[in-house]
Amino acid sequence: MPLSEHEQRLLDEMERSLYHGEADDVTTVGGRARPNYTAIALGVVAGVAGIALLLVGVITRLPVVGLVGFVVMFAGALFAITPPRALTVPRQAGSRRSRLMESLNERWERRDDEG
Repeated sequence: MPLSEHEQRLLDEMERSLYHGEADDVTTVGGRARPNYTAIALGVVAGVAGIALLLVGVITRLPVVGLVGFVVMFAGALFAITPPRALTVPRQAGSRRSRLMESLNERWERRDDEG
């Protein structure tokens, strides 16, 4: 049974909305963030300082200094390689997408009542 002209328009509108919504999700969720060069530089500096402290601990035979050096080196490496956190604004309940879905649901219910 073919769709009426009105139903075909609703279906086309729903498809456009779906594709537009998916494009928004891809750009906010799947998009790669630019690397934070400041964090990388600080991480490298902390790593070099940690290696230096580790060597000082070994040379002076003070395990505490070597342990602190290892912790600083490890923290610097983690700081340098962790991706920056993306700041995204969560969607509000009254967003354009939810209003569209509400209007489509209302139209569908009116169609059932008429037919």
